[in-house]
Amino acid sequence: MTSSTPLEHRPWAVPDDLLGRIAARAPRYDADNAFCAEDLAELRQAGYLRIGVPVRDGGSGLGLRDTAAVQRTLATAAPATALGLGMHQVWVQAARSVSARGASFLRTVTDAAGADRLLAFGVSEPGNDAVLFDSLTTAEPDGSGGYRFTGTKVSTSLAPAWDVLSVFGKDTSGPEPRLVHGFAERGDGGVRHLDDWDTLGMRATQSRTTLLEGVHVPAHRIVRTLPVGPVADPFVFGIFAAFELLVASVYVGIASRAVTLAVDRVAARTAVDGTPRSADPDVRRAVAAMRGATDAVQLQVDALARDVDELVVHDRWFPLLVGTKARAVDTAQHVVDEAMRVVGGSAFRASDELARLARDVRAGQYHPSTRDSALRTIAAAELGPLPR
Repeated sequence: MTSSTPLEHRPWAVPDDLLGRIAARAPRYDADNAFCAEDLAELRQAGYLRIGVPVRDGGSGLGLRDTAAVQRTLATAAPATALGLGMHQVWVQAARSVSARGASFLRTVTDAAGADRLLAFGVSEPGNDAVLFDSLTTAEPDGSGGYRFTGTKVSTSLAPAWDVLSVFGKDTSGPEPRLVHGFAERGDGGVRHLDDWDTLGMRATQSRTTLLEGVHVPAHRIVRTLPVGPVADPFVFGIFAAFELLVASVYVGIASRAVTLAVDRVAARTAVDGTPRSADPDVRRAVAAMRGATDAVQLQVDALARDVDELVVHDRWFPLLVGTKARAVDTAQHVVDEAMRVVGGSAFRASDELARLARDVRAGQYHPSTRDSALRTIAAAELGPLPR
């Protein structure tokens, strides 16, 4: 194992009064199926988009570990806001990881975030389980180092508000197909969002379907070309580590909030005979198990994020990352379900915060890596790949 000296950083946290306003707006965004526009505006003003930007470039210099803690706290107030805006932080931390490992090709990300510009992902595609390792989108070279991208992207977080959108497609013009990654800007044209985000939970993300209709990305905004298939590359590692752990941190935040709500509600209830519900041994056992499970996944996310920051070398990086994300999601769903059971029928009201958490938490099973995908990755690491 190796490590490096931590980069300069300045502590940053969501101000308590802002966190309170974000929490107060969350029910309305959910009920109206509306984007978290006010949250974004206030967080941008507070410097949130720059928290991972180096101090020398006007940011706070937070690494993945500290950013995960910010995301966890934000998720206790508004999971959908944390998840959606967290896609910006994934890009910022991917750029930080690439830079820490000696490359500069994601400098455009750092510059955009340093200018308070919002970054979003245009990666996921319908029917493409390979995610970063293949693409159904066409990347047509323009002859000058740039590309035109044509295809359909799904789950494009921040669709109403992004300033810079990552685009990703396959160039088949050469002897071997290549995967091309670049960044489109809002004013480029050739990008159209459908107003089709009507989901069970995580509604304020507004992760709408995006149509790339020949959007042109010039050469200076093409950041990486890679072969089709799994590849050991700092670009892939940076995105993968940041995505898995920052998404996991949101679900840890949901679990933590569910425990807090359960404790508060239990403490306020008494039985007909005057016995506090908090004295019920079954309730106490359930609350203890919920808190213990939440602590366990929080520590896992924290430890792996620290290792990314400190350039620790793991032979099993990808199994560790996907396993941690999958466990965080499964734990959060179990904890929320237990909290609803312990609290009782009041949690079943649609307007109840626990009911909203119960809907939001179920989105976790659809983010890469899914439980099945994670288990395949871990099995391949232990048993070798399946024979062709």
